[in-house]
Amino acid sequence: MKTIWAALLAAVMAGAGARAESIEQKGKRIVEEALEAMGGSAFLALQDREETGRAYSFYHEKLSGLAVAHIYTRYLIRPEPPEIGYLGVREREAFGKKQEDVILFTQGTGYELTFRGARPLPDARIAQFKAGTLRNIFYILRQRMGEAGLVFISRGSDFFDNRPVEIVDITDANNETVTVHFDQATKLPTWQRFYRRDPINNDKLEEVSIFDKYRDVGGGVKWPFTIRRERNGEKIFEMYSEKVVANQGLKDDLFTLPASMKILPKMK
Repeated sequence: MKTIWAALLAAVMAGAGARAESIEQKGKRIVEEALEAMGGSAFLALQDREETGRAYSFYHEKLSGLAVAHIYTRYLIRPEPPEIGYLGVREREAFGKKQEDVILFTQGTGYELTFRGARPLPDARIAQFKAGTLRNIFYILRQRMGEAGLVFISRGSDFFDNRPVEIVDITDANNETVTVHFDQATKLPTWQRFYRRDPINNDKLEEVSIFDKYRDVGGGVKWPFTIRRERNGEKIFEMYSEKVVANQGLKDDLFTLPASMKILPKMK
């Protein structure tokens, strides 16, 4: 009889061990659940996105600017398998009711567009955009899943804004890490943080983004309508979208310079 009970106990323990997750397995599962919550295959097939709303910028926690903002994003076809460090996105940020002030980012370059012409952005601004894009959780879900060396580590659970969250560190082959909070109920990202070095003075910068008020933006794809960014504990940007639409067939000319546009001296 003792032999039977011992065998049953061993079988139960073996089954429990088989079901137990490592921190890597749990982290990957949480991220995959987030991808499914964002729209799954529909999110992976997302071609472009247009966000319209009110944008606020801050300096030392004080309002320094506000404008009607139109942000256009287009995803490029990623290499297969995904290449480490590949920046597969183009973005156009247009401000003002007539969209007269424009910032354009396209494959490692960037310009400020005005009636005077196109002025190349400084290298530090381009580096900031690249780092922020590659380590943005939505870009990771859309463009970087399956990338060689990408590791997901569960850091357990906690509370954020009085809601239970799961915490995951996502680290790539270059040892760059972003920490993300995922809502336990909705599975959606609510908060993320990564560190980078200021390219001018090499100071360590903490970059935090907070996401809220998700809605369906077409075809089952979810997107946050409220986004806040902080740097070293200070609020620097808020976007309150009034409208977000996906897969509008945005054309190349929206993300390229007109052939006749004058190229101005580079910003310092």
